[in-house]
Amino acid sequence: MTSQVVAAFAIRCLLVVLFFPFSALDKTLNFGGAVGQAQQVFKARPVAVAMIFTGLAVEALMPLGIITGTADRLAAFILAGYCIVTALLFKQFWTPGDFWAHGESKGRDLFWDFLKNFALAGGFLLITVGLNGGGLHAFISNPTASTHPYAMH
Repeated sequence: MTSQVVAAFAIRCLLVVLFFPFSALDKTLNFGGAVGQAQQVFKARPVAVAMIFTGLAVEALMPLGIITGTADRLAAFILAGYCIVTALLFKQFWTPGDFWAHGESKGRDLFWDFLKNFALAGGFLLITVGLNGGGLHAFISNPTASTHPYAMH
């Protein structure tokens, strides 16, 4: 195994480790709490449950696609969207109204989580389209194709 393959694998693992296993495991072990959090946005319990199951599927399956290189562009694109949507729904730093307050601020705490979600989305989009955007046409032409991250060039 070359250092290039090891680096590609390690980078992809670092990018997805938040979701799989940790966030997916947390949602599984604390399902009721996750549903309660989702109910703050989606008031109806059945909708909140469906959203948590959807989140679990995304958090468990998309990282596997990214790590294995199986439809990794599509998996990364889906995780980028997931990060953006969860930031907008659950990290609303503008809501508490204390962003500019001195001392502790719920708004600033949420702001950093909001930005982290967008930064992660950017990392996933790099897998989707490549560092220079050259993979955009390949993604649009065949979204389920692999980038072949472990192929020797």
